[in-house]
Amino acid sequence: MKRDFDLIRHILIDVENMAPGAILQRCEYPEYDEKTISEHVRLLIDAGLVRGQVTETLGGRVHFLVSGLTWTGHDFLDAARDATIWRKAKDTVLKPTASITFDLLLQWLKEQVKQTLGLP
Repeated sequence: MKRDFDLIRHILIDVENMAPGAILQRCEYPEYDEKTISEHVRLLIDAGLVRGQVTETLGGRVHFLVSGLTWTGHDFLDAARDATIWRKAKDTVLKPTASITFDLLLQWLKEQVKQTLGLP
C-alpha cells in the first residue's frame, strides 16, 4: 500500500475536530475502503502524528482508537490546512515525484506558509 497524503490530511483534520476527551474509532470517506483508512491510521500512529493504538483481529480486521494529535501532527496540519497551499503541494511536489518523504513534504509546506505570510 502506498501512502495517500490526501487521506492522511483528511484523518488529521478529523482528529483535530474531535471534542476534548473524545476517541476516534472510525473514519468514513467514500473514496477509501475501511482497510486503507485503518492502515493509514496505523501509519499516523507509527509516525508519531496521532496518539492511539491499532489492533487486528484473527480474521484480519483492523480496529483503531485515536485520542488526539501530537505536536508533530499539529505542525503538519497547520502547514497543510490551507486548501490552496495543499493543492499546490499536490501539483508541485506530490504528483510529479510520486515518491517523497514526509519530512520533505512538511519542509516544503512550511516554506509555502512562510511565503504566503511574507516571512523571510
